[in-house]
Amino acid sequence: MKSLVVEDDFISRKLLQKILIGYGECDVAVDGEEALSAFDLALADETPYQVICLDINLPKLNGQEVLKKIRARESELGIEGLDGCRIIMTTGRDDKESILTAFREGCEAYIRKPFSRAEIIAKLEDLGHE
Repeated sequence: MKSLVVEDDFISRKLLQKILIGYGECDVAVDGEEALSAFDLALADETPYQVICLDINLPKLNGQEVLKKIRARESELGIEGLDGCRIIMTTGRDDKESILTAFREGCEAYIRKPFSRAEIIAKLEDLGHE
């Protein structure tokens, strides 16, 4: 499984990377623009991400916008449904609007910080990654 961690907080980024590296290749991005660059590069190399853990509060471009742009790019390329990457929002935001917006824009899961290793692994299993 190829994954991408998009997180500006060092501790959260390091924890997610440690968990995901056990499943295969894991890249990191520290802001929204870097995340989109990584996503585009992976598509161009024909090695797309299967999972992206995406924070909402990011510099340069927030996670909700990144999610929206990723789904738009997949749609442009005819990548839909189960063929797309699974996006797990990993964020400290728990307000109803943030959660609803994330699911409306196409995330598959939403985990509130602070999260545990067990929560991340359970979500990966729910999404078919064991």
